[in-house]
Amino acid sequence: MTQNDLAALRDRIDALTYADEADTVARLIETAALSPEDRGRISAAGAGLVRRIRDNSDPGMMEVFLAEYGLSTDEGVALMCLAEALLRVPDPETIDALIEDKIAPSDWGRHMGHSTSPLVNASTWALMLTGKVLREDAEPGPVGHLRAAVKRLGEPVIRTAVGRAMKEMGRQFVLGEDIRAAMKRASGMEQKGYTYSYDMLGEAARTDADAMRYHAAYGRAIEAIAKGCGSDDVRRNPGISVKLSALHPRYEEAQKDRVMAELYPRLRDLALMARGRRMGLNIDAEEADRLSISMDLIERLMRDPGLAGWDGLGVVVQAFGQRCGAVLEYLHALAEETDRRIMVRLVKGAYWDTEIKLAQVEGLAGFPVFTSKPATDVSYIANARRLLNMTDRIYPQFATHNAHTVAAILDMAEDKDSFEFQRLHGMGEALHDIVLKSEGTRCRIYAPVGAHKDLLAYLVRRLLENGANSSFVNQIVDEDVPPEVVARDPFEAVGDPQPHLPKGPELFQPERVNSRGWDLAHRPTLAEIDAARAPFATHQWQAAPLLAGKAAPREAVPVTNPALPSETVGAVAFASPADCETALDTARPWQASAAERGAILNKAADLYEANYGEIFALVAREAGKSLPDAVAELREAVDFLRYYAANAPEDAPVGTFTCISPWNFPLAIFTGQVSAALAAGNAVLAKPAEQTGLIACRAVELLHEAGVPRDVLQCLPGAGDVGAALTSDPRVGGVAFTGSTETALKIRRSMADTLAPGAPLIAETGGLNAMIVDSTALPEQAVQAIVESAFQSAGQRCSALRCLYVQRDIAGPFIEMLTGAMEALQPGLPWQLSTDLGPVIDAEAHEGIATYVAKAKSEGRVIKQISVPKTGHFIPPTLLRVSGIEEMDREIFGPVLHFATFEADQLDQVIDTINATGYGLTFGLHTRIDDRVQHVSERIHAGNIYVNRNQIGAIVGSQPFGGEGLSGTGPKAGGPNYLARYSSHPAPLASESPGAQVDSLALQEALKARELPEADQPLSLPGPTGESNRLTALPRPPLLCLGPGDAAAQAQKAAVEALGGSGVRVAGALEPAALGALEAISGALWWGDASTGRAYAQALAGRDGPILPLITGLPDKGHVAHERHVCVDTTASGGNAALLSGMS
Repeated sequence: MTQNDLAALRDRIDALTYADEADTVARLIETAALSPEDRGRISAAGAGLVRRIRDNSDPGMMEVFLAEYGLSTDEGVALMCLAEALLRVPDPETIDALIEDKIAPSDWGRHMGHSTSPLVNASTWALMLTGKVLREDAEPGPVGHLRAAVKRLGEPVIRTAVGRAMKEMGRQFVLGEDIRAAMKRASGMEQKGYTYSYDMLGEAARTDADAMRYHAAYGRAIEAIAKGCGSDDVRRNPGISVKLSALHPRYEEAQKDRVMAELYPRLRDLALMARGRRMGLNIDAEEADRLSISMDLIERLMRDPGLAGWDGLGVVVQAFGQRCGAVLEYLHALAEETDRRIMVRLVKGAYWDTEIKLAQVEGLAGFPVFTSKPATDVSYIANARRLLNMTDRIYPQFATHNAHTVAAILDMAEDKDSFEFQRLHGMGEALHDIVLKSEGTRCRIYAPVGAHKDLLAYLVRRLLENGANSSFVNQIVDEDVPPEVVARDPFEAVGDPQPHLPKGPELFQPERVNSRGWDLAHRPTLAEIDAARAPFATHQWQAAPLLAGKAAPREAVPVTNPALPSETVGAVAFASPADCETALDTARPWQASAAERGAILNKAADLYEANYGEIFALVAREAGKSLPDAVAELREAVDFLRYYAANAPEDAPVGTFTCISPWNFPLAIFTGQVSAALAAGNAVLAKPAEQTGLIACRAVELLHEAGVPRDVLQCLPGAGDVGAALTSDPRVGGVAFTGSTETALKIRRSMADTLAPGAPLIAETGGLNAMIVDSTALPEQAVQAIVESAFQSAGQRCSALRCLYVQRDIAGPFIEMLTGAMEALQPGLPWQLSTDLGPVIDAEAHEGIATYVAKAKSEGRVIKQISVPKTGHFIPPTLLRVSGIEEMDREIFGPVLHFATFEADQLDQVIDTINATGYGLTFGLHTRIDDRVQHVSERIHAGNIYVNRNQIGAIVGSQPFGGEGLSGTGPKAGGPNYLARYSSHPAPLASESPGAQVDSLALQEALKARELPEADQPLSLPGPTGESNRLTALPRPPLLCLGPGDAAAQAQKAAVEALGGSGVRVAGALEPAALGALEAISGALWWGDASTGRAYAQALAGRDGPILPLITGLPDKGHVAHERHVCVDTTASGGNAALLSGMS
């Protein structure tokens, strides 16, 4: 085989990542080469094995447990969630809350006595008693009070009992807490003819210190296992399994150079130790996006002269991956070329649900894994056939608990000495005992070793993967399922109808096509991006006002790269006062139907995607955006175009809208504002941030190319003077603004003085965004979310995390993990894939943040900083200590995170302190207590709440974005109520006299006494699997209905209440000054003369605090309700139970 042939096989692995599933399955059926007679014989043998397992008095703990508590029962899911978190929680208050949350609501009684296992029955009895004690509100009166007393007395007892039950359950599936204990326990099975492969439990390394600790643990385990390696044949000795993600905190494609330089020597070190002890070392399979880089490491090991003659290198390959066959062919060819013998463990595959979700989230047009269980079973058998034909170079290890699969392998294999079976400790015991005795085949037990707190994540994963009603392990002991069904032929089942899993492009159908995604761990995709960006690596863009008339701009000024200030990106000529006048004079609303406008906006979305190479280059060079941020930026812009196109209203437009957008989302927010105003038919005057005029002008060129007329959309790059001119001219009908709260207030006052009194201002402003992490949270998961939320985009997101609260009971080790994760960040040039952290936007931003951090340093409050490049506007990611968010008087718009702690009983106090800032944009919560999610979501005042995930990256139509209080006016961008604000909703002009003066003090008392109506039922929004997205409309404080006159005021009140809001009819004339002072209002309606209306608008604009509107037409939903969005990662406790339970 030539090097070219081997390279072609290697490239084929990447090429098949997102292959057509039907084509892959057809090829696999061909590879399996099983005739109908073969398949009939195998199925009959499989059913025979099922009967023999059922006749066995001890079918196995996992099988019994799942028969009782599968994923189809609330108790099963509750037990998994409890198991996942319980043993890592250090403080008794939180343990009690967690137990109550998981056990109290479930119906344990119906499981009593159903199971054949005394242990499962004992567990059920304990859980039932605990649940009854905890469910104190179930019975009022004396019985309820008695239960409450028992609960108070019994909490330590309950805590101990549940903890013991969890540990006992864990003992069934984990061989020992350390390697010596595990080997001692293994000796009994070794005497029966089994061998072992030991797996050291633990999460992936988040820090380099974690990686070094895992490396040392693997080394100690190899030394200990060596005592059991008595044979010269590696296959007959015990072995070890290693996870590459445990050996490096950044084991990922983007950090390939670091992985090869830092992870490889650690892996080689372990391989040399194993070689010297005649031991097998298996490299575990992990996520699909790590397959390519794992192949690089494995190839390097196989070419390493120091490992020559060692047959113990093992590779785990997952049958659920579409590339499984290609990987096996490559490994076999590589073994031939390097003259090595290796071992390959074939497994079904783990974390299937995660792969599905990731592909959907990333908008990818395919899945790297099969979407049905029968397809995976077919793949396993076909690739087992492939391996059995490769035994000249590969020793196959078939890891399965499925009787049909075992029967198929026994049927296909000619030499029973040329392979081995494998099973997990605690699973498949009866099946493999039968096969070992009757067939004389070898079997190795894969045995997890580790502390109880580590084992539970592993246990939950096994429960999830095997808990579906359709899974073999679940069905094996269920006598109601005939053996022929349990051992059904997958080649027949693969043709059954399967539940539809929407691919990335289909997530928002039938409304619209999702934005295109790019898999940044997929080498062919990365090569495409590089080729598309290359022509723009040194390109010089030129931008000037794009007007309906002739432009007369100021002199062009150069634009420099914030990461490399010596590099010029192009030049922008700012709009002059004459240009502003030209634009205002020539602006015309769009004379096209909603359908025509939608079609043109969709065409613009297609043009954005077609020009992705130029856009990725431009946002990197002008705005300092990393490649992941560039992808997200383009996708969000495209989503805005298609979402507003699909929902374009038929109502008349406001007229001319000024759209002022920020530099931190120079394409996405710019496009979002402009496309919403265009979808509603307005003329648009777009004023981008002065730092990012090139991106905005290029976007407008594409919109014009798509068919938006020049007099409908004009672009005026410039500084604050251009924005001021476009927000203080009576020809402007409304303003959309994203930026600072201070600037928004200035614009509001200017509009009140010069625009029509009811001209809408849609403002999305700043935030002091917090996150709370309690002691039930998984630290690795929380740290990942914190690093993304605080430091991605160099912290330059309005949604970014600014103040982190961690429960004091876990604060010490948590800070250690967080600072270690910060050290693993890679600052650098945004153009490079390896860069996690780019520059801040300009020298002015850099100076402000650096001064703030220097002051904190002088006060001894800096916990951690990492080094960054000296060239460019880079700010080191910084962790600062504060006692709480009240110490922060403003938002620091950069990679600066403030760290505070709280006691377990201070949760409400922390929430109230966060609310007291007046801001309410985003909020994050990490907890495993469902009741706490509900409680905190209801108490916190924030527009977007994220649970058990990061708090950035809102998705259009799925997670509408916008804050409340000082963080914005609403309605939420990318949500169902946004476009209404860009349309005109005229009301009849009321000429009736307002009547006598109203006593504002009496009105204030009435407002305070007013009870708000009930909130609407939450609206579930579309999104990827494993995520809950719910939008709730919460009534705002009352709107004042000022008439004039009683009839108008009544009509206003009726209009407000029809939308679910609260309106207060003001019976008489109200002094404008009162509007500046009244509390507990959210705005006012006025359908009278413009002069009084202006006085009212100016009084409202003069207020401190949230921006309140004067509504001179009919109100919309956003006027009467705060929109609050809650996004929950429903897979955080170990996996997607709903998706897995439905997989057949």
